[in-house]
Amino acid sequence: MHGLHLIAEAHDCRCDARLLTDAALLRELCLAVCATPGLTPVGQLFHQFENAGAPAGATGAVILAESHLAVHTWPELQAVTLDLYVCNFSQDNSAAARAAFDRLLDAFAAADVTRREVLRGGREQGGGGGAD
Repeated sequence: MHGLHLIAEAHDCRCDARLLTDAALLRELCLAVCATPGLTPVGQLFHQFENAGAPAGATGAVILAESHLAVHTWPELQAVTLDLYVCNFSQDNSAAARAAFDRLLDAFAAADVTRREVLRGGREQGGGGGAD
């Protein structure tokens, strides 16, 4: 289960405001940034939030053959959180993950970004996945 987990909080997003409020536009962006570096979307679900009938943010997930991407927007704060995890079981997907993540962050044009990288699966391969 070796992999790379990329996490970011982006504030003061200077992108087109629709990207923070329109689930369909957010879905389009997420699928495009995953496909370009060679990640493989196998499913997705996006939800449009509303306030008094007007768009009020979006949340979505793209399930990847390599793992997942999750995005949550807060247009009232001009903020977004991002979570991209790829496993590196049959090949190292780290470069593709970083490329997709960078493109996603670029699209939101945030003035303030906190980004973290977590290497996962430090244990030796083998054995089952459950608790002992």
